[in-house]
Amino acid sequence: MLNFGAGPARLPLEVTRQLSKDIIDYLQTGLSVIELPHRGEAFAKILSEANALVKKLMNLSDDYEVLWMQGGGRMQFAILPMNFLHSGGTAAYIDSGHWASEAIRYARHYGNVVVPASSKDQQYRILPVIPREIPEEWAYLHITTNNTIYGTQFHDFPDCPVPLVADMSSDIFSRQIEFSRFDLIYAVAQKNLGIAGVTLVVVKKSMLQHAADNVPGILSYREMAAKNSLVNTPPVFAIYSCLLTLRWTDSIGLDNLDKRSRNKAALLYAFLDESRLFTCPVPFASRSQMNVCFQMDNEQATRNFLDYAAKAGIQGIGGHRSTGGFRVSLYNGITESDVVQLTDVMRKFELQYLKG
Repeated sequence: MLNFGAGPARLPLEVTRQLSKDIIDYLQTGLSVIELPHRGEAFAKILSEANALVKKLMNLSDDYEVLWMQGGGRMQFAILPMNFLHSGGTAAYIDSGHWASEAIRYARHYGNVVVPASSKDQQYRILPVIPREIPEEWAYLHITTNNTIYGTQFHDFPDCPVPLVADMSSDIFSRQIEFSRFDLIYAVAQKNLGIAGVTLVVVKKSMLQHAADNVPGILSYREMAAKNSLVNTPPVFAIYSCLLTLRWTDSIGLDNLDKRSRNKAALLYAFLDESRLFTCPVPFASRSQMNVCFQMDNEQATRNFLDYAAKAGIQGIGGHRSTGGFRVSLYNGITESDVVQLTDVMRKFELQYLKG
């Protein structure tokens, strides 16, 4: 069965195999990895290696802290302004899709928010144009780098005189970018990092100096950094799954994963652009390499293809409930041969459908 779902996503086979072993006996200790004491030596080593691999893959110096937090993306939507939008300040958010819109909605609970660019009136089918002039008085500028529901992705990022914050939940470690341009990055694990239950946060130490003091420890970036993500009992197993995935990512190399992402997306988009049945509404410049969204001309045909694909062992390709159609997620656990198998099924269905 091929799972092209938007998340929880398919993990590399090497990772799931190792997890299945370690859940029974971790390093011949007689303990399951899910039993490891979170303040014990074994987990301390897991945490240390995971932190180091994140910095290595991002090519970041010790000017950054690596945090592992619970609560998912929505918690980050709240924690970010809670920590940095205070004392009457204003934060800016680029509105490029549903999750960007949700981040904006959450931030407005804590302070002033401006939206300098939005593509909402175009149903988020293209990326909004980020203004060149960015006021220095903004507390930060927030960008959602990839928009899973609409299949768009930013490929360039602004030079920014204020802290640049990115939600990279759905495209982190899928491509080579200059991570040091960002002051804070967050990403839920269940796309390219590991299993659900933990969120990676990478934050510049200089930004932490401006965090609010009146934030409870469990919600404070500064407190989480000071206590090495151990303010409370962390999700040990979820973090360990991230460590294994980070090892796998490092063994392949981010440059190679970048090439794989481009190749997988190119295979699927090439088929769609030539198809007489399936259409992709996203313009070339805005297209995502992670989430490819497309559609057919009627709902019955859409249902028929979903049934056809399921019988061929393909699942998770239904579009988001707000958009309909189809969405194919090409996270790192998906291979080029998986995409070839998908396009073969699409091609066969198209031939049968057009024959009537």
